[in-house]
Amino acid sequence: MNEMSSKPNDLSSFWMPYTANRAFKKDPRMVVSANGMHYKSADGREILDGTAGLWCVNAGHNAPRITEAVQKQVAELDYAPNFQFGHPKVFEFATRVSALFPEGMDHVFFTNSGSESVDTALKIALHYHRMRGDAARTRLIGRERGYHGTGFGGISVGGIVKNRMHFGSLLTGVDHLPHTHDLARNAFSRGCPEHGVERADALIDIAALHDPSTIAAVIVEPMAGSTGVLLPPKGYLKRLRELCDRYGILLIFDEVITAYGRLGSASAADYFDVKPDIITTAKGLTNAVVPAGAVIVANKIYESAMEHADAAIELFHGYTYSGHPLAAAAGIATLDTYAEEGLFERAASLSSYWEDAIHSLKGTRHVIDLRNLGLVGAIELESRPNAPTARASEAMVKAWEKGAMIRVTGDIIALSPPLIIKKEQIDELMDIIRSVLESID
Repeated sequence: MNEMSSKPNDLSSFWMPYTANRAFKKDPRMVVSANGMHYKSADGREILDGTAGLWCVNAGHNAPRITEAVQKQVAELDYAPNFQFGHPKVFEFATRVSALFPEGMDHVFFTNSGSESVDTALKIALHYHRMRGDAARTRLIGRERGYHGTGFGGISVGGIVKNRMHFGSLLTGVDHLPHTHDLARNAFSRGCPEHGVERADALIDIAALHDPSTIAAVIVEPMAGSTGVLLPPKGYLKRLRELCDRYGILLIFDEVITAYGRLGSASAADYFDVKPDIITTAKGLTNAVVPAGAVIVANKIYESAMEHADAAIELFHGYTYSGHPLAAAAGIATLDTYAEEGLFERAASLSSYWEDAIHSLKGTRHVIDLRNLGLVGAIELESRPNAPTARASEAMVKAWEKGAMIRVTGDIIALSPPLIIKKEQIDELMDIIRSVLESID
């Protein structure tokens, strides 16, 4: 890579997403290449990837099968519209994706991101009720501290304050369940915590307030990721399923993070043995090589759309790049890589070692909670007086300096390494974090 491309001479033009732009541009952290478990920094250092990019590079960087598939595809068919036309690979991709999800969820709508997957799922839910003559069901129920991307639909049902507060009144007819985090009762739990299943029963009160016949869907992350790894209490998701069935409400699992091996299974629906009506995915779908998302729906939803359609086009929704040929090629190669390298099984087999490694940080300076599930971990830090988020942000920078990429949200360090991580790399990551935490005030 030449000097100009690896060291830009002007950082001002790019308005960076979810970034402290002023601080970053004074002291940038640039990556210029990646392979396996590591990024390479602009100054030539190897950086251990503790976050799989942004929860998405599950098969590791520069996976050869995926790279080759995209290179071949761009020379063969660079783009084809999927509005009233099609290309074979996207149909193959949809079949392959649907096979990973619970029985009776055989239909896939492709998007380009998790945000688009969420907005698609919400629209499909509303459309389903409308086409069945149940047009009063327009309300959408999310959850406090939930993250469902950054579209207007996603931030409306989402529950992270900073994602919502600057953007007006958002969608109407939205309410929120309480989040599941209970530090007082569940601190330092291993896996799903014992306490909190009763928080699902808040749906009873919400249904009573609005009348259940007005509620279209409940959307939750089975494991809330971007807000800081908040785990579902034991029995919580099954209870939500029971209540949604009682009231005729569709249940949507936002699995943008949890699908494709993160918990050691194809999906959280499989991991928890709870079947929702709609599942949103993205991230690990293509190993992040090409942006893509997929919404997987119960057969009853697709079949109802076909049966009750009021026009030749059954669903007036889609994106120019839905099912893009490069995304389909990358996705098929990604699923092949997961299967041939046994990466879902690998994640499951490593989960106990990962759990012990995360919890080995108990007693480390500033740590007030540790959480884990599959190959996901969270290290919650005590906030500095009058300076929330500052301690974790400093930890992120110092970890970079010591050779690891970690993600922070608030005063929580969130970890989600590629599924190819080795035990010695887990140890290395924990050693870096321990050293960082002991070195900061």
